[in-house]
Amino acid sequence: MKEVVKCLVALAISFFYCQVSLGQKKVNDWPRIYAEQHFHITEVMVTDVASPPVAARIYAYVNLAAYRVLQESGVEFRNGDLLAQSNIHEQSAPLSLQRIDSPEFAAIYAMLLVGEKIMPSGYLLKEKQKVWQTWGLKSKTINKKNQDTHLQFAQAVADQVLSIAKKDGYLQLTALTRYTPKEGPGYWYPTPPAYMAAIEPEWKTMKTFFLENLSEYDPAPMAPFDLQPGSSFERQMTEVYERVKNLSEEERLIANFWDCNPFKVEFAGHMAIGVKKISPGGHWMGITGIAAQKAGLPFAETAYLHTLVGMALHDAFVSCWKAKYDTHRIRPETVINQTLDETWKPILQTPPFPEYTSGHSVVSSAASSLLTSYFGDGFGFIDSSEVYFGLPEREFTSFNQASEEAAISRLYGGIHFRDAIENGVAQGKKIGKSIWEKVGK
Repeated sequence: MKEVVKCLVALAISFFYCQVSLGQKKVNDWPRIYAEQHFHITEVMVTDVASPPVAARIYAYVNLAAYRVLQESGVEFRNGDLLAQSNIHEQSAPLSLQRIDSPEFAAIYAMLLVGEKIMPSGYLLKEKQKVWQTWGLKSKTINKKNQDTHLQFAQAVADQVLSIAKKDGYLQLTALTRYTPKEGPGYWYPTPPAYMAAIEPEWKTMKTFFLENLSEYDPAPMAPFDLQPGSSFERQMTEVYERVKNLSEEERLIANFWDCNPFKVEFAGHMAIGVKKISPGGHWMGITGIAAQKAGLPFAETAYLHTLVGMALHDAFVSCWKAKYDTHRIRPETVINQTLDETWKPILQTPPFPEYTSGHSVVSSAASSLLTSYFGDGFGFIDSSEVYFGLPEREFTSFNQASEEAAISRLYGGIHFRDAIENGVAQGKKIGKSIWEKVGK
């Protein structure tokens, strides 16, 4: 299975990058260049099958490296110091580095350096680093005389960011007690076809960037497990069961567009094939890049926005995963097969972790809240984030419209109950609002 997956990914990446090149830098072209280089991080995550919360953590740190390079270079940001109100402010002390001519070049190089060290297959970025150096020289962004100064500047910042990452609790996760599904009705249990073990059950122990008391962001209580006709849970279970059987073509398209399940597995005879997909956080990072390019943001603001969204996604996943492993709630597929119809299947593959709350609902609402606060309501865009994965573009009139669609897609897909979606949306909005109140002006 692993070799088949690697071949499929290599072919897809090769096809994509035959069509995309750095080209020559143009006026206001930095947002596009940032997005292209940032996508190298995503493609490595896809290769590694990074879980949604792990992917968000990676996005936070690689973008933080770019932001810190600019900050160390004396660049000013529209909303001021992003880290001033963060939980890592004291760990981001000034480095007093030698001045450089192109903070932009060094920022992207630092992003690639952190990506190399923070991901299992990060070594794949070494070649991208070489390509970036070559482009820097050819585009005259840097020259032979100052190249080493830029590389050393980027390395110093990358080392600081990696030092911060080592203290966030991630390295300690493997030493924590192994998760065992709770016994009894209403509790989550591994689902077909792969019956994977629960993903990141102790993620709630991770340090956050902005949230201070996770309990303040706990969602409203879920409907109790109750199969009696007319109970809230029974009505929601029936809704999922009936809705999936009667989906329109548009609803199917929506469900697949927002699938973003990095754990999808398909079987061909006795061979299991992993189908590579972007993570939910990766989808919203893609939207962030699309918005930055449409708005023609300068490089500094592009980096700022990616860093803000990346850090917020991380915090939102920590909050959501706390809810998931506080509640251990059963998935629709399991209870429907047990009580209504043993042949029923959702149109999306059920992810390997408890149901409540919906991760898409939480992180999409948090991200859209911040993007709306930054750009204003009514910022329309064409979302091409999933084209790389074979899905068509979708047009949205606002970030909120996109996040609402992402949330309801989980009902269409048959993998979430309505209260996990609606309460997840409220949870995400609260997180986004709280973060913006700290960093926004």
